[in-house]
Amino acid sequence: MKKKTSKVTSGAVKRRKGAAANHKIVPQRPSSASRRPAASGDVKAEIRRLKRKLAQALGRIEQLQASADTDFLLEIPNRRGFERELNRAISYIKRYHANGALIVLDVDRLKPINDTFGHAAGDRVLKAIVGVLSRQVRASDVIGRLGGDEFALLLWNLSEADAHAKATALEKDIDRLSFVFGGRTVTAGASTGVTVLGPHSEPDRALEEADCAMYARKAQRRHDM
Repeated sequence: MKKKTSKVTSGAVKRRKGAAANHKIVPQRPSSASRRPAASGDVKAEIRRLKRKLAQALGRIEQLQASADTDFLLEIPNRRGFERELNRAISYIKRYHANGALIVLDVDRLKPINDTFGHAAGDRVLKAIVGVLSRQVRASDVIGRLGGDEFALLLWNLSEADAHAKATALEKDIDRLSFVFGGRTVTAGASTGVTVLGPHSEPDRALEEADCAMYARKAQRRHDM
């Protein structure tokens, strides 16, 4: 009985091996749809879509950059924006041996106006002063607000004498401004400091020199009043 069982088992194993040998595994080929490349029109449409998205993103970046460099109240460069323009200007001056001038201007009595009549009154004064500055400069010049009541002007192709004359004219025009707040007429006034920009100028040093000259001028104006 044991020998018979062994023969049956052996025969079953042989039959399974034979069936496995006769069964071939054929690899499946990808369908024609998966092998077909994307249509040329679809690729071009996708490229156009991505280009539009890129243009939108770059435009948004430019908007944010402009917003970060602009004074929201006066719509002129803030300190960061003005310093960037000053750096560019001095690089140009050094490369091409051009010249220019930097004027720093400080409003004389803005704080008392803010304290007495409120910041809305002070904002009105600042806007009027920017109007004066804008009328006195050329399209190629730059006006910036360094902060609070302090402004800066970057002026191209001016001699030292012309720069000082321009600063004096700015003071006179701002001194003529008058405002009525709460039934009272008030004036603000402004003091200026000048430094000439040349091939040896450095941005930080130029601002410091003009700022020091402005404070000296402010002290002189107080003494003369």
